[in-house]
Amino acid sequence: MKKILIAEDNAVNRELLRELLEMHGHTVMEAINGEEALRIVEESKPDILLLDMGMPVLDGYGTIRKIRENARFAALPVLAVTAYAMQGDKERILSCGFDGYLSKPINPTLLFQELERLLSRAERGTGPEDRAQAATEGK
Repeated sequence: MKKILIAEDNAVNRELLRELLEMHGHTVMEAINGEEALRIVEESKPDILLLDMGMPVLDGYGTIRKIRENARFAALPVLAVTAYAMQGDKERILSCGFDGYLSKPINPTLLFQELERLLSRAERGTGPEDRAQAATEGK
């Protein structure tokens, strides 16, 4: 299975995501803010990052910016998992370099559909060049 990093400051949300992912056989790592997530990305090289937008220290926007600026991690699939669900939020988030978007509360079916989509795309070697298209299509 895959190594998945969850960057989420809310302990209940982290636990829910961890349990869902571990039930499907994935290895889960956890960070409580963006700075910690960047350190774990550097050290552990996860297959995908589930990134909350509203975290202390370094939020999701700052974290994705630093990931996309680093050539070693530019292809890392990053899924925004967020309570930002107002009109325009999804498009704004995708345009910042995220590969996918899920609003809270988490729907497990949608979570696993997005994981499958992003991980299979990463295995095919597609990714960064598809971000602009996904943002315009609202995927």
